[in-house]
Amino acid sequence: MPGVTTTHLGNDETPEEGALAEPVTIEEIRAAADLLRGQVVRTPLVPAPRLSDLLGCSLFLKLENLQYTGSFKDRGAYIKLKSLSNTEAAAGVIAMSAGNHAQGVAYHARQLGIPATIVMPEDTPFSKVERTKALGADVVQAGHSIDAAAEAANEIRERDGLTFIHPYDDPKIVAGQGTVGLEMLEDRPDLDTLVIPIGGGGLLAGSAIAAKAAKPDIKIVGVEAELFPSMHQSIHHTDPTSGGSTIADGIAVKSPGKLTRAIAEKLVEDFALVDEPNLETAVTILVEQQKIVAEGAGAAPLAALLADPDRYAGKKVGLVISGGNIDARLLAAVLSRGMVRDGRLIQLRIDIHDQPGTLARVCNSIGRLGGNIVEVYHQRLFYDVPARKAKVDVVVETRNAGHVLEIIDALNADGYPARELSGRSADRL
Repeated sequence: MPGVTTTHLGNDETPEEGALAEPVTIEEIRAAADLLRGQVVRTPLVPAPRLSDLLGCSLFLKLENLQYTGSFKDRGAYIKLKSLSNTEAAAGVIAMSAGNHAQGVAYHARQLGIPATIVMPEDTPFSKVERTKALGADVVQAGHSIDAAAEAANEIRERDGLTFIHPYDDPKIVAGQGTVGLEMLEDRPDLDTLVIPIGGGGLLAGSAIAAKAAKPDIKIVGVEAELFPSMHQSIHHTDPTSGGSTIADGIAVKSPGKLTRAIAEKLVEDFALVDEPNLETAVTILVEQQKIVAEGAGAAPLAALLADPDRYAGKKVGLVISGGNIDARLLAAVLSRGMVRDGRLIQLRIDIHDQPGTLARVCNSIGRLGGNIVEVYHQRLFYDVPARKAKVDVVVETRNAGHVLEIIDALNADGYPARELSGRSADRL
């Protein structure tokens, strides 16, 4: 299927030595659930009937975007912080993160009275830095990548005697994140499949342990951005290729955890790699169809279903919407690009005679058919056209792709040759 790569681990594939050991148990996840009661939101698992009709399955969404800091990271952060000794808690903790983990650690450290330092890359968006500071953490910006931030965090840890809070490769973190899967099966024991985003793998690993304990035959599908297939490549022993610009920055991890990889190799049946167009479409559909704001990583499970719906047809499927911390400008851009893809926002180039009243008549032709003109660019000088003619570029909001054709046909019939410039129909150029 275009936009998705899916891999199945058959029963004849042997995990690496040590992978069959159970580093996190269902009892530890249940104990974590008890500790989390009243400390995090027990997020709802909501049916999505419109998406179910679209995709041909019974779909349920676990809304971790409703956590206080906007993502599932609240869970593991609290469990890890609660495990510290009095001496460790008094000395303080340190974490490196560019987003959700930073806020989860900062929030719960403040609640527990534990000093927290968060190291973030120097180019982290201001909004994320300020939110982390507002939650009470001391923010240090160092380097231009997570790897550089990690080096700085390790130096500070050694210098100041702090405890490092790893974002995923820690049994306490995995147990905390596993409460997501535990709750999903408590709410819907009849689920056939869980589809879970993968960054470092803490959410996937913990939820897989919990779900398999409740229902051994449930299928677990892990989803990665196509540009960052680190877990998929690690398990299948292929050369790493992770890198690039993705809207799913929350799962843009170049190296999965060793602990989480071993669990995923044992318990996860399928891996799906989703491309950027499907990620964008998933973010858009969640907003428009479900009124849910999800970041790219949170929308990745839906992107996997959009790219390969036949795999899930007729099944009861639970998707983890892992977070909703998407930058407002990025969300606006994604929604606008979605309108372009659907033919609801188009750019037309129209040939006209450069005479008084012509532009008004063109606008009238568009408005008569219900097109809403958003922008007009009237150009006489820089196109290769005769002096008595001009080209007009018009951005128009429309109902759908069929409506676009109606407007173009009407303009042509009125004597104003028009063609679409939008990326949706580049073949019309």
